Amino acid sequence: MPTIVMTDNDFGDCSFERDMVEAAHITFISAADVTSLPMTELRTPAQLIKSLAHADGAIASYGHYTAEVFAACPHLKVVSKTGTGVDNIDVACATTNNTAVCNVPGYGTEVVSDHALALALTSIRRINEIDADMHAGTWDFRRHRPLGQISGRTFGVVGYGAIGKACARKAAGIGFSVVVWDRSLTPGGTTEAGYPILNLEQLLQTADTISFHVALTPDTYHLLNKDNLKLLKPNAIVVNTSRGAVIDTVALAEALNSEKLWGAALDVFEEEPLSADAPICHAKHTVLTSHAAYWSEESIVELRKRCTQNAIDVVLGKTPDSCVNPEVLPAAFAK
Repeated sequence: MPTIVMTDNDFGDCSFERDMVEAAHITFISAADVTSLPMTELRTPAQLIKSLAHADGAIASYGHYTAEVFAACPHLKVVSKTGTGVDNIDVACATTNNTAVCNVPGYGTEVVSDHALALALTSIRRINEIDADMHAGTWDFRRHRPLGQISGRTFGVVGYGAIGKACARKAAGIGFSVVVWDRSLTPGGTTEAGYPILNLEQLLQTADTISFHVALTPDTYHLLNKDNLKLLKPNAIVVNTSRGAVIDTVALAEALNSEKLWGAALDVFEEEPLSADAPICHAKHTVLTSHAAYWSEESIVELRKRCTQNAIDVVLGKTPDSCVNPEVLPAAFAK
């Protein structure tokens, strides 16, 4: 009987995945049973290799699937990611190993865009700062002026994929003017929804709120950095719900502490969990959440179901719903 191993997750258990896999007449193994580590703990390549010794498929969240892992697991047919981004998986090496890499695009479109707007509004209105005062017994919103409003502000969307489009739609719907940038779009035109398309420099200079929705690639690493942070308005707010390393958060913290920005609202960080000693934790006017944007009770059910089904499908020789290297599927099925 084929075997699927769940190597790590942050769901609290893996009963959902176990039930689906076993219903498909496939053996399910939790890596916690192999390594005695909590499922929420990040797996090293060596730990992944130990967990996947006899696996046909893997369901993964954050473990580092390196060239070393794929070289040690020639039998592995599929790694199915519980998310959209696959930057923790060496897709090129997986392809060389004839291992399919699957993901779940679209499951978090609504909730991540909701979270981005919530972060932006919290920062504009200083809600978290006033809330902290209230809990401390201080009744004085004036301590946190200036307080802003949506009307008259421009919302810049960096990355116009599914989440970026949803965020633009929602931002426009509550009264922001919206401008966008995306590598695939030509500056000077407009999107199908009528939003002006700018180059990145123009957007950074124009927008009052700048929300990042790009994948992490070599081209987007520190897309916002010490140099182009200087282009932002003094009343600009930086929002990031994409990948932590898209922004140089040390440079961002310096800009905030120098009062060169209105604020920053971040859900993702270059190192997670975020250390309490990180400069951004001590910067002025920040709203920080713990990589929570993707989570709603509704979105997680969809994520877990689609991710697990991808792994089941490849192990049983069926084409999965989403595969980032579909060219390897015939060879993966033949293993």
